[in-house]
Amino acid sequence: MDEEWEPPLPAGYNDLSRAFLQSLMARGSITFPEGQRLLAAIKSAVSKEDDDGPIDPASVTMDQFQDAIRTAREAVEPLDFDIRNTRHQSRGDGERVWAFINAHSDPMTQLSTTRTPEEVSYIKRLLDAMFETYNTPRMEVMAVDEGQALKVSRPNRGRESGVHEELMNGGEDGESSTQAAANRGLKHSEVLSLLSSLVEEGWLEKSREGFYSLSPRSLIELWSWLVATYNDPDAEEEWQHIKFCELCKEIVTYGLRCGEVSCTMRLHDMCEDGFWRTRPDKKCNKCQTPWEGNHFVGERAITSRSGFQRSRQGRRQSRPSQAQEEEEEEEEEEE
Repeated sequence: MDEEWEPPLPAGYNDLSRAFLQSLMARGSITFPEGQRLLAAIKSAVSKEDDDGPIDPASVTMDQFQDAIRTAREAVEPLDFDIRNTRHQSRGDGERVWAFINAHSDPMTQLSTTRTPEEVSYIKRLLDAMFETYNTPRMEVMAVDEGQALKVSRPNRGRESGVHEELMNGGEDGESSTQAAANRGLKHSEVLSLLSSLVEEGWLEKSREGFYSLSPRSLIELWSWLVATYNDPDAEEEWQHIKFCELCKEIVTYGLRCGEVSCTMRLHDMCEDGFWRTRPDKKCNKCQTPWEGNHFVGERAITSRSGFQRSRQGRRQSRPSQAQEEEEEEEEEEE
């Protein structure tokens, strides 16, 4: 009988490497400051026989952190996993985030192994809400508040995405019963519990204003799936649901846009200065419209508007709907 295959370990892979990788897998994602604290704690535990005391996290350099990432990545690559990084869009300094991801399996299929059919179906409806319902040429929000998240607790009988056939594969009887379970939807209490779980696991982020959006980890893992699901490959020059930064070429779910509604120019906040540094005239390089820097992508498309501000100053009234916000925008443009 052949011996069970074991993946080759990279040179220098040791107890510290193993502990770091296990912690990263448990967390899902990590930033450099978090990595400093983690490596310092692991090194302190590994060398606890020394009398020098605990290691100061500040003494862990970026080079040491990247070496740990590189070793961990080499260890998991033969198993079809990877560690990739991106910058956090809603943090002013664009803090870099490293995420442990499955490099080959469809992320939505992965969910079906850890979530119930009802939960998988709900997550797809939530993504549809983020990237279709609340993502239009006039208002690219790509986030939902609690009320909007609860609205999709049950399937829309008139329009049910074909993703279920991809997720719920198996025999015909098994598929029909699984599909029926998914179509039942979730109770509001179950939705709130699932949202909390997705935030805790690092798939979603919840802002101070109460909006749920995809985390950097999710954007890394879902990148290809989002483009394939929501963009039209035959309309590259037209408005698309998934947009990319003109400077760094990564997905934009929180940032800035050209003031011309039909234009596809987008920038992350942290990329804006770098982009205009060599373009002092500050005109959109696609449509030549003057760049004002106050047209937003993400939740600020709603929270920066006067209607939202008035509702906050009042008695915690309900947030304006997408249609109300678009009507208000049209009125302001006419004025």
